[in-house]
Amino acid sequence: MHEDHERALKALAARGRLRALAPRRGIDFSSNDYLGLGASRELAEAISEALARGVPVGAGGSRLLRGNDPEHEALEEEAARFFGAETALYMGGGFAANTAIFATLPQRGDIIVHDALIHASAHDGMRMSKAEHVAAAHNDPNDFADAINKWRAAGGTGRVWIAIESLYSMEGDTAPIPAFDQLARGSDAVLIIDEAHATGVFGPQGRGLATSLEGSPHVVSLHTCGKALGVMGALVLAPRTLRDFLVNRARPFIYATGPSPLMAAGVRAALRLSASSPQRREMLMDRIEAFGRALRDNCGINASGSQIQPVIVKSDKRAVAIAEALQAQGYDVRAVRPPTVPEGTARLRVSLTLNASAEDTLSFIDALAYELGRPAP
Repeated sequence: MHEDHERALKALAARGRLRALAPRRGIDFSSNDYLGLGASRELAEAISEALARGVPVGAGGSRLLRGNDPEHEALEEEAARFFGAETALYMGGGFAANTAIFATLPQRGDIIVHDALIHASAHDGMRMSKAEHVAAAHNDPNDFADAINKWRAAGGTGRVWIAIESLYSMEGDTAPIPAFDQLARGSDAVLIIDEAHATGVFGPQGRGLATSLEGSPHVVSLHTCGKALGVMGALVLAPRTLRDFLVNRARPFIYATGPSPLMAAGVRAALRLSASSPQRREMLMDRIEAFGRALRDNCGINASGSQIQPVIVKSDKRAVAIAEALQAQGYDVRAVRPPTVPEGTARLRVSLTLNASAEDTLSFIDALAYELGRPAP
């Protein structure tokens, strides 16, 4: 009955691309819990306090029905102030929020010019959008400008939407945000910035890499709450008109059960921690610097400069083999293969978090250097 599916799975396995769920095991070099807040005493106490004052675990319905809890609205007010935006909208996750942005805000006759390495959620949203969309070379504002000019020359008259990430989840590199802002202003474009992996880690009080642009009428940003903030959900920061449009037209918002009010209370606590406790960010930055030096010295690999470090080995099967060897030594690092990354760039995605000690990080480098030096399977 399911022969086609079985054949497809066997083909993935033969190419070293079969995915499977694996439990947490070993020292964390794979999560997005960059600041180690996910299991922190501070957030546990905030959740306990919220439960004690009667905050419900479940929303019970769409936020447009009975699922709109006071905790959602309190979070949105605090988040708008914290990030410096006009408004915020809390949704259940970054994937749904990003999909909603791209599927809903650009209109028929518009064009979305997006970075070639932008997240899968943006691609899913663009597939649902009525607007045209075109990829531009990674982190190349000139190629974005060329795409816009070509579209205009061919008769395009609608709004331009420029879509980038501030920190790329598989490359670990950052976008030239001032150059993209200049391009957006000069093109009368809206700039969509996915801050998912920068939120909590970079910028004043962890407000991200594009914090100076928040509140601008031409900027929409996304801040996820399940990575460095250690909770779950996502915040869309936007001018009020665009927020209201999402509430009225975004299907991933309208037809989804509202996020847990308890998690909204947790995000409020995480934002306050981000504002008041810079020590975790400072510790992570020290870890990133030490890791980068050791990576260059021991492995001959240039550091990304962020908490995300790709180790590209090209071969899908070799990436899996190295990851499994490191896992057997107690290091939880995972292989990432196409189509998540471009063909021929299979890699280990090494994630630096405060869940691993400084000593763990340096011993991991030694193990990585040994495995990279072994012959390919």
